[in-house]
Amino acid sequence: MLAALDEVVDAQPVYASPADKRAAVVALEKVARRVAELRLRVVAECGEVADADAARDVAGWLAFQTQADVGASRAEAHLAVAVASRWQRVQAGMASGAVSLEQARVMVAGLEALPTHVGLDVIARAEEHLVGLAAVHRPAELRRIVRHLLHVVAPEIAEAEEARRLEEEERSAWEKTRFSYRNLGDGTSRGRIVIPEALMARLLTYLEAFASPRKSADALGGEEDRIPHSRKLGQAFCGLLEHLDPRQLPVHGGDATTVMVTVSVESLTADLATGGLIDADLSAGDNLSASAIRRLACSARIIPVVLGGEGEILDLGRSKRLYSRAQHKAMRLRDQRCRAEGCTIPATWCEAHHLKPWSEGGKTDLGDGVLACVWHHHRFHDRRFSYEILSNGDIRFHRRR
Repeated sequence: MLAALDEVVDAQPVYASPADKRAAVVALEKVARRVAELRLRVVAECGEVADADAARDVAGWLAFQTQADVGASRAEAHLAVAVASRWQRVQAGMASGAVSLEQARVMVAGLEALPTHVGLDVIARAEEHLVGLAAVHRPAELRRIVRHLLHVVAPEIAEAEEARRLEEEERSAWEKTRFSYRNLGDGTSRGRIVIPEALMARLLTYLEAFASPRKSADALGGEEDRIPHSRKLGQAFCGLLEHLDPRQLPVHGGDATTVMVTVSVESLTADLATGGLIDADLSAGDNLSASAIRRLACSARIIPVVLGGEGEILDLGRSKRLYSRAQHKAMRLRDQRCRAEGCTIPATWCEAHHLKPWSEGGKTDLGDGVLACVWHHHRFHDRRFSYEILSNGDIRFHRRR
């Protein structure tokens, strides 16, 4: 085999005709599949070699011999033993060049996941069916097929087995559910979540609602349209958290779940200042800028605690700080869309903003309120931008120099 490869080591495909290139690629794929089967067949019989070399197992020996990762070698050793000892049809498919290595991995995983009590004849039909599909289905497609394999080879028991499998998957998913986070020390935290698929689908649906608000077909693209999708989803997650109504959350500490921020009256009105989160378990990153506090106080369910010079509480929220539902409806009827110039985000996706900031004594009435999408609402509270109100009521933003 190596001698044959030596003969073509200097071959230059660039000079071959398209037909020859096509034939060569197809032939080489078949060769690769057959070589992969031969390799698995040999690896399956290397137990005594690993013992002779004092290796812990075949996987460890194989990783050392081939400079491969132990995890990949262990998966290969498992597949080799499984194909050689039980799944002869898969092995024959690889030997003939009809089944690729990746297809074989998917088939074996699916076949070994079948419940043993369905019977050997059902399992044999399932293996034969999968090998027959290799000619027309990629590995990713086969992964979807094996999840519903019993519906084809044993439809009379498929529904009951499917229900049993789903219950086990859901139980396992719930036990694997995790949420962890770590503060990075630069104003951000990195989180990792593992949750059931159904809940992830629900979360993505909610995030897409925040990340992709509707625009009219002839709307001009803005800076927000050039944001990478992953960042949009991250910002949408922030928006989702800001819009959660604590009245709908479980009671915590004998009261409705709330988040409070403290800020001095001087800081609240200053351009550059900070405030703190109360009861925040964020160690290094428990401060917010005054501009962020002003924005949160504008629409989010956050209670700002304004402190005087001696630390006394001057204002614990404000009963009319947030616009009522009726006022939101009136503004939607009046504004129709985000009032930023050129923005076409519909009113139903917008937030109410105080034109005279709440921190400066702005009143929560219709004349002082304007609708803004999440993107432009951040611009209202971004010190890098100023704005002017145009004659038609639109808001034009300017980047400060």
